Amino acid sequence: MPKVFNSQLGRHMEYPHEEHHPDRQFAFVFNLNRCIGCQTCTMACKSTWTFSKGQEYMWWNNVETKPYGGYPQHWDVKILDLLEKANPGGQIWKDGVFQGKTIFEAGPNDVSNGPKRVLGYLPTDEEWRFPNIYEDNAVGPKGHEAEYVKDGVKLPEHKTWFFYLARICNHCSYPACLAACPRNAIYKRPEDGIVLIDQERCRGYRKCVEACPYKKAMYRPTTRVSEKCIACYPRVEGSDPASNGNPMETRCMASCIGQIRLQGLAKINEDGSWAEDRQNPLYYMIKVAKVALPLYPQFGTEPNGYYIPPRWVNREFLKQMFGPGVEYAIDAYKVPDRELLAVLQLFRKGEQIIFKYEIKKGPKVFETEIHGKPFTLYNDTVIAYNKKGKEIFRTQVEEPFHVRPNIHQNSI
Repeated sequence: MPKVFNSQLGRHMEYPHEEHHPDRQFAFVFNLNRCIGCQTCTMACKSTWTFSKGQEYMWWNNVETKPYGGYPQHWDVKILDLLEKANPGGQIWKDGVFQGKTIFEAGPNDVSNGPKRVLGYLPTDEEWRFPNIYEDNAVGPKGHEAEYVKDGVKLPEHKTWFFYLARICNHCSYPACLAACPRNAIYKRPEDGIVLIDQERCRGYRKCVEACPYKKAMYRPTTRVSEKCIACYPRVEGSDPASNGNPMETRCMASCIGQIRLQGLAKINEDGSWAEDRQNPLYYMIKVAKVALPLYPQFGTEPNGYYIPPRWVNREFLKQMFGPGVEYAIDAYKVPDRELLAVLQLFRKGEQIIFKYEIKKGPKVFETEIHGKPFTLYNDTVIAYNKKGKEIFRTQVEEPFHVRPNIHQNSI
């Protein structure tokens, strides 16, 4: 198998295809500290793309409650278990480098059902039936079902906890669905790295469904082909009638009322690394502030979906889910520096994709101490620009306070 470099693993790995990368890469950051589990994103996607016959169980966007929820059911537990069986005790990180086997490296050695390109499994029909099972089910005392810790909660970790995990296709740099397809029906667009399925070439073998560790490729029985999230590419490329030629965020991003989502397009070097783009908000959060982390990087797909981890959750659980950078990311988020605090205001203030931001310094508001560290709040103004360099919007760190005139009936 060819060798490719996976920056999230910190090493080269085996992959069924030669190294090749797009000019730009569709990517996003989800702030899990803000998600309220309202499912507005889910229904925005459903009403746009998967409302037809044969798509009843398709949820390209879903929000599940961790640690017990998942769509399909137990999707991550099952693939983690398969990887552990393929490499017992070896799925570990050391000095930021993953020492274990990815789904591509473990697949050919899986002797249970014969060798395969990618280690994976096909969910049962029952596992697809419950897109929101175990909602709001929290972790309590170990060994005591349906109980909670009665001595209260405090940071840095709650003993009783759950959190919402919003998910779409990660449009991976090394997609498992693409690697597994025997028809070469799956491809990455060279202009934006969006992963699509050619409906004419697909024959519905479901190898993509089996291989995708995130289970975001789905089979449609009425047409007998597979379908998946298309990243609302007419909006991303600016060809949607509502875009006026300007790249726009996807439907799930634009509808988020919890303001957890920010989407963009990263510049990519020939070797697959992100080209320096200091004023791009995604580049800043992922590569500079390092506050956003990939979901299950140990799978080896190099997902382009990144998450700001929830700060109240058990750290070992989060490290398994987001890799070894969890402690640093949470510490940076808990006590944000001046620039990070300003960039966090960009989430969900407009529908156009932000290609550049600028910060205009404002006055000091107050000084305090947070978690034992000094913190100073400045009322800076952050300005967002689109692909053409035109200002989209500007907003302040401190939201303006408006007093409604007492001429209205419901004024206090």
